[in-house]
Amino acid sequence: MSLFIVGLDNTIVNVALPSIGRDLNSGVSGLQWVVDAYTVVLASLLMLGGSTGDRLGRRRVFQTGLALFIVGSLVCSLAPSLGWLIVARMLQAVGGSMLNPVAMSIITNTFTDPKERARAIGVWGGTVGVSMALGPVVGGLLVGSVGWPSIFWINIPVGLAALVLAGLYIPESRSPRPRRVDPAGQLAVIVLLGSLTYGIIEAPKAGWGSAQSLLCFALAATALVVLLVVESRRQEPLIELRFFRSVPFAGATVIAVCGFAALGGFLFLNTLFLQSVRDFSALRAGLCTLPMAAATVVFSPLSGRLVGTRGPRLPLVAAGLAMGASALLLVRLRADTPLWVLLLAYLLFGMGFGMINAPVTNTAVSGMPRAQAGVAAAVASTSRQVGQALGVAVIGSVVTSAVVGSFRIGFAQASHIGWWIVLGCAIAVVVLGVATTGAWARGTAARVFAQTEGQGERREMSAA
Repeated sequence: MSLFIVGLDNTIVNVALPSIGRDLNSGVSGLQWVVDAYTVVLASLLMLGGSTGDRLGRRRVFQTGLALFIVGSLVCSLAPSLGWLIVARMLQAVGGSMLNPVAMSIITNTFTDPKERARAIGVWGGTVGVSMALGPVVGGLLVGSVGWPSIFWINIPVGLAALVLAGLYIPESRSPRPRRVDPAGQLAVIVLLGSLTYGIIEAPKAGWGSAQSLLCFALAATALVVLLVVESRRQEPLIELRFFRSVPFAGATVIAVCGFAALGGFLFLNTLFLQSVRDFSALRAGLCTLPMAAATVVFSPLSGRLVGTRGPRLPLVAAGLAMGASALLLVRLRADTPLWVLLLAYLLFGMGFGMINAPVTNTAVSGMPRAQAGVAAAVASTSRQVGQALGVAVIGSVVTSAVVGSFRIGFAQASHIGWWIVLGCAIAVVVLGVATTGAWARGTAARVFAQTEGQGERREMSAA
């Protein structure tokens, strides 16, 4: 239930963006921040949330995250201005950062058999995929009938129910040896993601070569260097850099970034196209995404079963091909493109998106020690949020910069470059899906597992 509302909240906001823009007097960059204020904060804190759950108790942190998410949702619905809404979205994200990685850690430590764990992770991945695909449909229904504040009300009763049920049915668990806090690494992650996203979103207005943009990009590059240096020298870093010696783990991370960048750009562009160019109501625009939602509902559990029986390669390749075919249908988008072409593109994208979650998550955690499941799962979840934030920021800003004349007339032509970027992300999913699932790649994962387990045993002996 918690994963459902977090995933729903990731995408339900998209269909409400035009209404929010009109009511709160916001331009395109402000609407990008309504989405990315949530995803950037979420991405920045997910690894901290996972390690905190391992240290303080997974159920306790999980319930704390639910409470913050509920409060943040209530404040969002009452926001009187764009600034208040963005701050409330950040509060939501703080709570959300305590949910995804902790939930995955609970699953990983409950299901110890690899096949059972693969099926459980398939359900987990399916829940994330289905909720994110249903977001535009549910959002369209709510915005069209009640208004945009209602998209945040839905989180409150579901969140309260999950809060009670977690106390009744989830057993408390901790890592046998909790990881230490890494404030330097955490600060570097926040600066890296925040400055990079700010620079990209504000670049169309300030200029890509302006002092502001160059300063933001330089700050992001500096934070990345600091992060790599600091994390390589810490005994218990925020980000376990040695995990990335595992080709499947590193590949799953990049695949998640590419897949969710495609999703972020896909939803952002289609929302603006349907409502600002085609003059569809929020309800009609949401209903147009029903093929995407239906395909995700069908293919998410199928992907989980395929991962459990055939491994991750087949669903990853299928995901990339379907998302790529969807983007190809839209690279020549016009203001009068037939509706059946749009619906077919949405159907194909839903098929691909439904297939991508389970193999990414399973690959990220299957080769890692259970004691560090929270950290490994947090890296996978962080990759999703980083990808979605960059997709909205990069594709939104590039397309906005390319608009010639009025937004209504020039948007369809300008969106072509955005769809080419989505196609590139899909191709990357296919290539990496093949390259990171072979025997050599599995061998690197086995070596990382052996090294990690050995270092863990030495640390425990030293501590004793």
